[in-house]
This record gives sequence, C-alpha cells and structure tokens, in this order.
Amino acid sequence: MDYLPLHFNLKDQTVLVVGGGDVAYRKVELLVAAQANVRIVAKEVSDRLQELITGRGQLIIASYEQEHLSDVVLAVAATSDDAVNRQVSSDAHAASIPVNVVDKPELCSVIFPAIVDRSPVIMSVGTGGATPVLARYLKSLLDQAIPEGISRLATYLKSKRGDLKTKYPDSNRRRHVIETFLSSPGKEFAINSRPDEADAYLDHPEIEVVQGEVYLVGAGPGDPDLLTLRAVQLMQSADVILYDNLVSDLVLQRARRDAYKEFVGKRSGYKSTAQEDINAMLVRLAKEGKRVLRLKGGDPFIFGRGGEEIEALIAEKIPFQVIPGISAANGCAAYAGIPLTHRDYSQSVRFVTGHPKDGVVSLAWEDLVSPNQTIVFYMGLGGLASICDQLINHGMLPAMPIAVVSKGTTPDQKVIRGNIETICDQLAGMKLETPTLIIVGEVAGLPEGEISTEN
Repeated sequence: MDYLPLHFNLKDQTVLVVGGGDVAYRKVELLVAAQANVRIVAKEVSDRLQELITGRGQLIIASYEQEHLSDVVLAVAATSDDAVNRQVSSDAHAASIPVNVVDKPELCSVIFPAIVDRSPVIMSVGTGGATPVLARYLKSLLDQAIPEGISRLATYLKSKRGDLKTKYPDSNRRRHVIETFLSSPGKEFAINSRPDEADAYLDHPEIEVVQGEVYLVGAGPGDPDLLTLRAVQLMQSADVILYDNLVSDLVLQRARRDAYKEFVGKRSGYKSTAQEDINAMLVRLAKEGKRVLRLKGGDPFIFGRGGEEIEALIAEKIPFQVIPGISAANGCAAYAGIPLTHRDYSQSVRFVTGHPKDGVVSLAWEDLVSPNQTIVFYMGLGGLASICDQLINHGMLPAMPIAVVSKGTTPDQKVIRGNIETICDQLAGMKLETPTLIIVGEVAGLPEGEISTEN
C-alpha cells in the first residue's frame, strides 16, 4: 500500500495553498467544504477564487516564501511554476508538514483522492497518484451505487449511538443489532427520513420481524440508460423481481444477477397474471422476509396499476417505496423529437388510455378536441381507427398532426407521422411492434428531429 487513506479533520485549521488559478480553485473548494481556514499565496488570484475565499481565509498577493508555512497543518502547491512547486514541497517536508503538489506525486507526502460526499459519510478513491482519471471513474461508479439518503441513515445511527451503548454494553451484541437493522426495512425508513418507523426495527431486535418490503419501481420507456439511479440501486438489492412485458431484457440486465425473476405481465399468446394474484404475491413474498421489486415499464403511477398494488400493501401493513420512472410519454416523445408542450401550439397535455373494448375506444371526446393541447394515447394501436374517427366526428380538423411511436427509446424505435385522417392508410401493411404510443396535436407536426437510439 503506497498511501494510508486517512480522513483529515481540518475544521478551523490553517491550510496553505500556493497558486491563484483554476487548479488552486478546485483544491480550495474542497478545503472550504472541509471548513478549513485557507491561506492563499499568489502573485495573481482569479476573481472567482477571491470570491470563494472571502470570509473563509487569508489572501496574500505575493511570491511564495518559506515563512508562509508558519502555523499551517497542510500545504498545497498548485502553480504552473515547477520551481515554486518544488520549493513548497521541499520546505514542507523539512518542516514535517504534509504537502500535496498537484500532478506531481513524487513531490507529495499526501494526495487528494476522488471523493464521494454523502456527509457525514465520506468515501475516497485513490490510485497513489498513478492515474487520477481512473480514480474519478471509480468515484462515478460509487456515486451511482450509493444513495443520497445514506447520509440520513448515518445521521440516524449516530443519534442512536449513545442509547445503543447503554442498552447493549457488549460490543459484539451491539454490532449484531446494527447489522440486523441494516438488513431490515428499518434501514430504508431511516434513508427516507422516517425515524419513528425505523426505531421499531432498531429498538426491538429481540423480536424477530420476518417481514420484507416492496419496491414499486418505474423502469422507464425501454432504454436502460434512462433508469433512475435509485431504481438501479434497488434493482441491485432486491431478492425477487416481478416484471411486466414492457420491461426490456436490457433493463433486466441491470438487476442483481442472483435475484429470482418472474414475469407477471400480459403477453400475446400467454396466460396473463391477474392483478389480484400479483397483489397477493407481493404481500406473500414480503411476509416471507423478501425484498421484492415490482418493476414496471414507464412510471408505476401512470397506467401502471401502482395505486392498486399499494392499496394491497397498505392493507397488510407491508413497508413499500415508490420510485418514479421516466414515463413512456416523456421518453418516447423526447426520443422522437416531439415536445409535449410548446408555447405557440400546446399549453396542456392529456394522458389517456386508448385500449379498445369490443373494437371501440370510449372516452370523453368533447374534452379531447379542445385546441392548444397535446393528447397522448397509451395502448392505442389496436383502436387507432376508432380514435381518429371519434376525434374527427367531435370536431377535430382532419389535418391534425399525429405521430405513432413504436418501441420508443430502443434501437428498434420507429416513428410514423401523418394526420388523423390518413394515418391508418399509412400504417396499412406495416407490422409495428408493441409497445406503441400515439401523440396527437400540433406539436406532432413540428419539424422532425429524432434522437438517435443507437448505443
């Protein structure tokens, strides 16, 4: 091990930074965040660095001298002058003061790692100065994997530390209690700022609570890169994943590999899983102690029956979280280059289900033909002819633009544009794949600007 990683308490301590440009600014940002008193020495100092240091330290417009090291606990050389940087390093080493010279690991006694800040949780990644780019890359992976709420979990456990020491003086027993808590739904309650509910799991570990929790997660419209960070984090921690037909294989590949996965959606030619059976599965698996992830295409609360599922969970007192996803309307419209709202053409958006019953789509058509709005039909391909006829019959102009988006946001995306009078003729003979989304309104006729979906 070339360097021993240590977390340095710099609060109210004086740190010398030699340099006044952009490199110095980046170091001073970190030092200010660590609540250090910063002494900047430089012949010239950028305006933004002067603004940053105002009220937070001392600014000396001068050439570096050894006396500037007086009473400092750390020195940083961040100039473009190699001779000055080497002099700072030499003087600091002679005075047994830790020193960092930017991009010169051979002159350093300490290095600045890449930092993931979830205060009070701080994680650092270093490569011994060998390749800072790799350190930043590894930091980005940690940033994605560690939820922002880990800071709230740490603060919660810190607030309980004294009580736990009193209640469990034996350190091994205390460690076991905390480990048990971190494997329970109580951890998620603490992460989500619900301390009273977290207490039930931390204060009574002698009562074995065999109960898991449920995550209702939006998988987005298809492109796995549109998953939210929180969705990926929970997909990596779930024991069981129940997923719909609209969840792509690429999205499922982002899940924990050893999680049990079961398809519970509707697929042509296969027996569908009834919603009541899905609700019962969620309850049963959670009561068995499993962390259950219900993965839904788009957003779970937009035609995803998420409301029905949480009703069942609430009735059985099952802990749950809802993680919103990018809706099909937002994602598919964006990738097709169609703005859902536009100052000149559309001041409102309506999301409606276009699924036909006995070949007819029954909706409040009078409301849908209002001017200056966009209508987005989910599941409407089978009823497209009925939709267009009803819109025209209730007063919408036959020339109203329409776009049909097939497999939106995926590499197989297709966008067919036309108007509501002719679109069905345009689609005749085409074999469009589901899922599809239908967008009606002036915005669908704006100049085309599809976003590439190729990876």
